[in-house]
Amino acid sequence: MVSYALFAPGPVALESVEMSAYLENKLMKSTQNRREFLQIASIGAAASLASLSCSQAGLQAKDRGSRKPRFHLGMASYTLRKFDLDQALKMTKRVGLDYIAFKSFHLALDSRPEQIKEAVAKVEDAGLKLYGGGVIYMNNEAEVRQAFAYARAAGMKVIIGVPQYPLLPLVNDLVKEYDIQVAIHNHGPGDKVYPLPETAYEKIKDLDKRIGLCNDIGHTMRSGVDPSESARKYADRLLDVHIKDVTAATAKGSTCEIGRGVIDIPKFVRTLVDIDYAGIVAFEYEKDENDPMPGLAESVGYVRGVMASL
Repeated sequence: MVSYALFAPGPVALESVEMSAYLENKLMKSTQNRREFLQIASIGAAASLASLSCSQAGLQAKDRGSRKPRFHLGMASYTLRKFDLDQALKMTKRVGLDYIAFKSFHLALDSRPEQIKEAVAKVEDAGLKLYGGGVIYMNNEAEVRQAFAYARAAGMKVIIGVPQYPLLPLVNDLVKEYDIQVAIHNHGPGDKVYPLPETAYEKIKDLDKRIGLCNDIGHTMRSGVDPSESARKYADRLLDVHIKDVTAATAKGSTCEIGRGVIDIPKFVRTLVDIDYAGIVAFEYEKDENDPMPGLAESVGYVRGVMASL
């Protein structure tokens, strides 16, 4: 039997049956080599830190009536851009995520139908769900149409994209034709098209509601905007979330392990619960591209710890 005393000193974490089962399952399946053990241990350690940081908030939540998250955790495959498809799927499963959105590294936009079919089969065989694709840049009509055809062929529910402003009427037509959502991704300071969710919202607020936002909370924070307030303000169009942490609330901020940066992650998770967000919260861990697993595992563990405290 695994002892959780090492991993979970906080009372909230000790009360979490879900986290205990998750850790035990991961450790039981581990090959027991030192590297994998440390990666899995980091999940528990991060969860403990998360539970300590939000224990007071958890008690407050109980006072007002606890609500459980309706959203699911997933992987933005840009995190694993240095790894091939087979490796990316295994790594996604290793950190306990069930949903994945493909960046073109893992399924090219110009893939042939048989290549798409093969990739989708691999996702299903890995026990994962392919929910979306992106970030996909759309600079002309051909690229917009390619994105929709690609998403439909792969069975994706959402395109995480960056369509240029003049293409939005075409996007509006195609979301109706294909019944596929488009979540516009913000890229923070320096992005002249969609630096903030607010920028995108102002452009799409009168369009079909299947056109909405992918709030990249790292870029939102780097723009000096509280991601929680942004998510709450534009809740009616929030279709996807890229979760990460950053070192500073300025353009110089860079990705770090979740829980070590300046974003109030417990507040953000509680906001998603408050607005009844039911989509995917995808980890986009941009740090350590050649060896992302330790930091990714720590980040996933931190968020799970926050969720377990609600």
